[in-house]
Amino acid sequence: MQPFAIAGVQMHVGAYAENVTAIRQRLDLTIARFPWVQMVMFSELAPYGPLPEHAQTLPGPAEEIFQEMARAHGVWLLPGSIFERVGDKIYNTAIVINPEGEIVGRYRKMFPFRPYEAGIEAGTEFLIFDVPDVGRFGVSICYDIWFPETTRTLTAQGVEVLLHPVLTGTIDRDVELSIARASAAMFQCYIFDINGLGAGGCGRSCVVDPSGTVLYQAAGQEEIIPIEVDLTLVRRQRETGLKGLGQTQKSFRDRSVYFSIYDPTYADTSYLYSLGPLEMPQRGSRAGLDMRPGTLDRGVSEPLGEPAGPGGMRLHAVDTINGANRSQS
Repeated sequence: MQPFAIAGVQMHVGAYAENVTAIRQRLDLTIARFPWVQMVMFSELAPYGPLPEHAQTLPGPAEEIFQEMARAHGVWLLPGSIFERVGDKIYNTAIVINPEGEIVGRYRKMFPFRPYEAGIEAGTEFLIFDVPDVGRFGVSICYDIWFPETTRTLTAQGVEVLLHPVLTGTIDRDVELSIARASAAMFQCYIFDINGLGAGGCGRSCVVDPSGTVLYQAAGQEEIIPIEVDLTLVRRQRETGLKGLGQTQKSFRDRSVYFSIYDPTYADTSYLYSLGPLEMPQRGSRAGLDMRPGTLDRGVSEPLGEPAGPGGMRLHAVDTINGANRSQS
């Protein structure tokens, strides 16, 4: 075993002021408490928060500060991600810095959380890097993991640890944790899924091993999560299978099927276009969130109520959540 220790930092993220000073303090504390840690990572958009108006230019002064931090402590550093401005475009970009303070690579999020993450450009290039004498690492950001093609591409090129900063403060965090666990098992890799707090998310960061076992899951407070990974476990499992069973990487390699869905020349994706535009659901619309099963074919011009016998009207499910348009009996 070649031991390698990674610390995920779950910290409060503010939206209206820089969090770089807080990152420096948490990094100093991490190394002071756990001097054996060799890599430290933060959550998505931790340095400047979730507002695109705080976008930075890369390379630039913001990046230089993180380079100095990594060099001062002699650690690999992934300071979450930041909004990167390139002309009139904005990307959600993660930076990886080595212990010498050199930029190893930048990764632009491939699947911005649309329609909510509106106006953010999608990246098109993967980031894979090797830690000498340890193993191969890859980066994805938050919503990327909902698209298994991203993790498949990374692990098919030998990635053994997926560094996955997230910013999730919504009620689908349970689902996201399930996806992290399933992805680790499907692709036989470690996953460090590090979330923020406050404007940076609802916490519950987790670390999963290549068998899908959750090594640690945080709660809703600030935490430093130091985990020593064993990449021989990844290699052994990819060779012999999960618990001596499924050898998913080799099975995918030796597949007989050709997946035409990825070839626009042959794929029939007409169904996907029948789903309508990628846009925010509207209250009370056919695509809204306040409809019950069985009411989806009802036109928007129909009345909210229908006769319910003597003395009253029966309400339809299109009543708004706050009751503002509720029909009265």
